[in-house]
Amino acid sequence: MIRITFLGTSASRPTVGRNVSAIAVQREGDLMLWDCGEGTQRQMMRYGTGFAVGAVFITHLHADHYLGLIGLTRTMALQDRIEPLEVYGPPGSGPHLREAMELGGKRVGFPVEVVELEPGQRVRRDEYDVVAFRVRHGVSAVGYVLEEHDRPGRFDVERARALGIPEGPLYGRLHAGETVEVDGREVRPDELVGPPRPGRRVVYTGDTRPLDGTVEVARGADVLIHDSTFGDEDAERAHQTFHTTARGAAEVARRAEVRRLLLTHLSARYSANPAPLEQEARKVFPAAQVAYDGLSIEIGYEQEEE
Repeated sequence: MIRITFLGTSASRPTVGRNVSAIAVQREGDLMLWDCGEGTQRQMMRYGTGFAVGAVFITHLHADHYLGLIGLTRTMALQDRIEPLEVYGPPGSGPHLREAMELGGKRVGFPVEVVELEPGQRVRRDEYDVVAFRVRHGVSAVGYVLEEHDRPGRFDVERARALGIPEGPLYGRLHAGETVEVDGREVRPDELVGPPRPGRRVVYTGDTRPLDGTVEVARGADVLIHDSTFGDEDAERAHQTFHTTARGAAEVARRAEVRRLLLTHLSARYSANPAPLEQEARKVFPAAQVAYDGLSIEIGYEQEEE
């Protein structure tokens, strides 16, 4: 299961209905944050994500994307956390992120590792990676991709029965890629298991202009979460401030052929009424939605032929 919970969807400053940037991403038993604007720990309580965060991935060092680390680590310390915390950021961010950790308390009581990621670098887990990619925002900045490893192919139960393989542990061993012996003959996995199936992919840009590079990174992704600070009427301002319009984000999603587009980082002028941004995006990419604080979605596997 992959669950995405939007903790903050406002640009630059909080509004009555929207906090600043933060997204909780849960993948099976792992919980991570993508960005951590001020007040994120309160949003985590409000929307029930819990505090068992293993890693925080910061896209860039504008205040609305990382200052929440100070309060978050202080809250964790007061909860007697002992598990280590990993904090990742773009090139050059290390000293500032370490300073934020110290502002939360010189001795937080648990290990904190701060790591700078170059575009293309991977944080490797057992069943997935988080990959940094290049974006353009006028300061050192990266986006992130949660990229699951390929899954084993489908297991042909009917053929297994026809070959006289008893149901039970042998099925699991074959599906895991192991050759087994049945009635004196070897049965190889490729006789019963189809080709590997791709895992799920979630892409988060952080703040950025629309880029061809994002199109390539996001190609075929299950979900693209894209900067959508302005509408068409402010296209020039979006360009000057290294942001994207709703239409621009939708163009990226359309070209990348993603399954779903979620728009975030909204200017305060759209906080109460984001409908114009959603309408603008849907003219280009119908599967677009403006995210809101508390929105939680679960990502399943794409429908596959039996």
